[in-house]
Amino acid sequence: MGKKKLTNRFWFQLHGWFSLPVWVLFCFICITGTLAVLSHELTWLTNEHARAVNPDNLPQRSVDELVARFEAHYPSAHVTSVISREPYLVKVINFTDTDKPIAQAYVNQYTGEIQQIVTDMTFIDFMRALHGWLLFPWQQGYSIGYYLVSLMSILVLGALVTGLMVYKKFWQSFTRPKFRTGQGSRTTLSDLHKLGGVWSIWFLAVMGITGVWYLTQAILWHTETEFEPHPEPIAIADVPLNNTESVRHYVDLKQALAMAKLTYPEFEPSFIAMPEHHRDTYKLAGSGGEVFYDQYSYMVAVNPWNADVEDSFSPQSMGTLQTFMHIADPLHFGTLGGIWTKIIWFIFGLILSGMSITGFYMWYLRVIKKPTRNKAISTTETTLQETLS
Repeated sequence: MGKKKLTNRFWFQLHGWFSLPVWVLFCFICITGTLAVLSHELTWLTNEHARAVNPDNLPQRSVDELVARFEAHYPSAHVTSVISREPYLVKVINFTDTDKPIAQAYVNQYTGEIQQIVTDMTFIDFMRALHGWLLFPWQQGYSIGYYLVSLMSILVLGALVTGLMVYKKFWQSFTRPKFRTGQGSRTTLSDLHKLGGVWSIWFLAVMGITGVWYLTQAILWHTETEFEPHPEPIAIADVPLNNTESVRHYVDLKQALAMAKLTYPEFEPSFIAMPEHHRDTYKLAGSGGEVFYDQYSYMVAVNPWNADVEDSFSPQSMGTLQTFMHIADPLHFGTLGGIWTKIIWFIFGLILSGMSITGFYMWYLRVIKKPTRNKAISTTETTLQETLS
C-alpha cells in the first residue's frame, strides 16, 4: 500500500512539473490557439467589409477578373498575390503601391466591389502569428517564438501520459462520470479536471503529435533541409531578351489558371503568387477535395512566357515529410470538416485552457500550500510541547 501511494505521488508530481514551469505560456498558447481556430468566423462577425455578401445570387467571378478590376481602379499598384479563404469571406489581393509598401484589398468575388483597403495586420494574420510564434521575428529561417510554441507539444504529450498514470481506471469516466459539487472546491475542481482530461484524450494526442511535427518542421527550416520542392528559375533562353518590362508577360493570369485546371481538373485555387521577376513563375496553390489535406496541397508553377508547367505536386506525389506538412494544419486547427469541426476544436480548446488553470491550482494546493501548512502545524505543536514542558 505504501509503495502504491509513493508511485501515485511520483506520477502526480511529475504530471505537475510537466505543466508548471511554463504554465502561463502554455495557457496563453491554448487560449490564442482556441481563438485562432475561429479567426475567420470572428472576422466575418466583426468586419462587415470582409463579408462576401451576395444578395442577388450572382455567380462567382474568376480570380483573374477580380485582379483586372482591381488594377483598373489602382493602375499604379503592383499585385503580388491573391488569397482565397472561406466562401463567405472576400478574396484578398495583396499589393504594393507608391504610398502603400504593403497592403491588402478586400474584393467581393460576386459583385467585384473593392470593399476595403487594409494596410495594417489583419485579425486573422495577427492571431495566427500570436499563436504560432508569439510575434517573435523570423531571421535566417527560424523564430525563437516558433520553437517555444512547438516545444509545448512535449509538455502536452508528457502531461497526457502522466495524467493517465495518475488517474487510475480513467476509462470509467466515459460510462460513469463523477462530478461532485458538495465536497469543497478542491474536490469539484479535481473532478472537473479529470473529466476534461479523459474526454480530451484524443484532442491532447492530436495537439501533441501535430505540435511535434511543427517542432520537426522548425528544425528542418532552420537547417535549410528541403522537404517540399520549389520551382527552379526559368531558363534564360526562355526569357525574351527584347522585353524590358518585368510586368509584360506573354501569359496572363487567366491562362495560368487554365493550365492549373488542365493539370489538375479538381484544382481550386487558394493562393496565387505572381511572378516577381523575369525568371519567376506563376505559383498557384490550392486544394482538390481531400479531407485531411490543407488548402495548399496542390501546386502548379506556370511559365509566364510560354504557359509551360515548370513544376507541380499533389497529395499523390508527396513524400512523407511533405505529407505531414500538408495534413498538420487541418488536424491542428480543425479545418478538415468546415465550420462544424472548427466548433468542436474550439470547445475542446476551451476545455484544454481550463484544464491548464485547474491543473495548476490543484498542483499548487497539494504540492506547495499543503506542505507549508503541515510545516506550520508541526512548528506550532513543537512550540506548544516546549512550553508545556
